[in-house]
Amino acid sequence: MTERTAGVRAAKTSANRARMLAAAKELFIARGYAATTMKAIAEQAGMAVQSLYFTFATKRAILLELLDTEIAGDAEPVATMDRPWFAEAVAAPPVEQIGLQVAAAARIHERVAALLEVVRSAAATDSELAEIWRNNIAQRRAVQHRLVAELAAKTSLREGISIERGADIALVLTAPETYGLLVGERGWSAREWREWVTGALTEQLLGG
Repeated sequence: MTERTAGVRAAKTSANRARMLAAAKELFIARGYAATTMKAIAEQAGMAVQSLYFTFATKRAILLELLDTEIAGDAEPVATMDRPWFAEAVAAPPVEQIGLQVAAAARIHERVAALLEVVRSAAATDSELAEIWRNNIAQRRAVQHRLVAELAAKTSLREGISIERGADIALVLTAPETYGLLVGERGWSAREWREWVTGALTEQLLGG
């Protein structure tokens, strides 16, 4: 196999994988996780169901990869706290840091909030999705804890606010559930959500 042939094949494989993931996301959001079958995903993607099983093996594997790529915004294996936006935020002055981290949360939620709502809703009756949901909360909490710790290293937090309490506050204010309720249900724009969360988080963590 020539290098060019290998490159074409790799590109085709990547494109097929992306089609499968896009089809799964559309169906998960439209039908729910339980009601979406592997056969339906394959048909939506215009692929043979055997190809879908060969690529992902299980529906859970599809969901996990979807969450990873949608949260990150790409397929690169780079953790959230190693992303350029995170480095930019922690390097910024306190108030600017809060604005940057909320802006990043808004971009992430635009991609993934609806999918996370699928996971949250199904977690009540599906133990595997309950574990995925708990892990997602834990990961978001870890990110917020690091951001609040970086903030506290630059300036004093509001009186009575510890890093632990600050991380909990940031977790709630920047949550996809809040974004989905205000932007998805109440008709706020992403900009309005971002401005509100930035102001509220600044007040809660820094006191004005």
